[in-house]
Amino acid sequence: MKAVVVRRGETEPTVVEVDEPTPEPGEALLRTLRVGIDGTDHEVIEGNHGWFPENDDHQVLGHEAVAVVADANDTDLDEGQLVVPTVRRPREEGNEFFERGEPDMAPEGEYVERGIVGAHGYMAEFFTSSLRYLVTVPDAFAESGFLVEPISNTEKALEHAHATRSAFEWTPETALVLGNGPLGLLTLAMLEGEQTDFSRTYCLGRRDRPDPTIDIIERLGATYIDSRETPMAAIPAAHEPMDFVYEATGYAKHAVETVHALRSNGVGALLGIPEDWTFAIDGGALHRELVLQNKVLFGSVNSNVNHYEAAIDSLAAFPDWLVDDLITGIYEPTAAPAAFETSDETIKTVVEFDTV
Repeated sequence: MKAVVVRRGETEPTVVEVDEPTPEPGEALLRTLRVGIDGTDHEVIEGNHGWFPENDDHQVLGHEAVAVVADANDTDLDEGQLVVPTVRRPREEGNEFFERGEPDMAPEGEYVERGIVGAHGYMAEFFTSSLRYLVTVPDAFAESGFLVEPISNTEKALEHAHATRSAFEWTPETALVLGNGPLGLLTLAMLEGEQTDFSRTYCLGRRDRPDPTIDIIERLGATYIDSRETPMAAIPAAHEPMDFVYEATGYAKHAVETVHALRSNGVGALLGIPEDWTFAIDGGALHRELVLQNKVLFGSVNSNVNHYEAAIDSLAAFPDWLVDDLITGIYEPTAAPAAFETSDETIKTVVEFDTV
């Protein structure tokens, strides 16, 4: 079967032939429909994040997928059913975080991540998975279901943001998304949805008009902020302080700048993964601001099945045009390397292996 991989010592994706997997007891065989590409995939290819499966000279890429059950084997699934796979697996059986259904909270080193950390991903014609790591999705999600995974990460971040404010009545009205990539745009659509309390939303980017991401931002009803014209430090005065800031850039200074952009009692969620970068900050002022204004700054990574299930509802509630505007390229497996190329017109690309 065809698979899209990165080989050890290389920094470009390659299409190869690998053996079709055979499901173990308790596993189903899944036929891949679509796999999305995001910034983490580029980091894996470039060798900046994750590691290869042990004893393999390559890693199958991809962690955002939607698939159809080809062989239910001895599971409770039905053949033809649509599923989305989760990403994390325990390195050893009996891991307490996985047993509790909280793989997203497992310490680093206690898990592998398919397509990212020490395990093969989903960018192949078939893959296998245990039922416990699969979430069934509606038939209508055959083309968009791969977005459940990134949306689930934001579901977790929002859940944790509200959890930090659960000791008092928190009624957030303003939100700022840092980054106008696919995750930022999906998050903005969630914040603009009827299920949230936010009445004013903003998105920070660094793109010139005309630009497809700015078109999406404004069509959603949010305000675009060009960081070259209005840097983070100027946002509270130029617009307003924020109740919630969602960072999806991996730009290290944004962690500090997020604190200053928050209103009293505000919450900042960090999801980007920056490279090492040493720079000077006034640590005392930062500490004082967090304390005296009851601000919160936290990091969030990965998600669990509950977040995937919530993401299904969020995806179903998106405006009809959003997914079509977000996906700017659909590639066959043999053309998959082209799907990793970037440009100002690229937002979200997918590799399509099959259709229902």
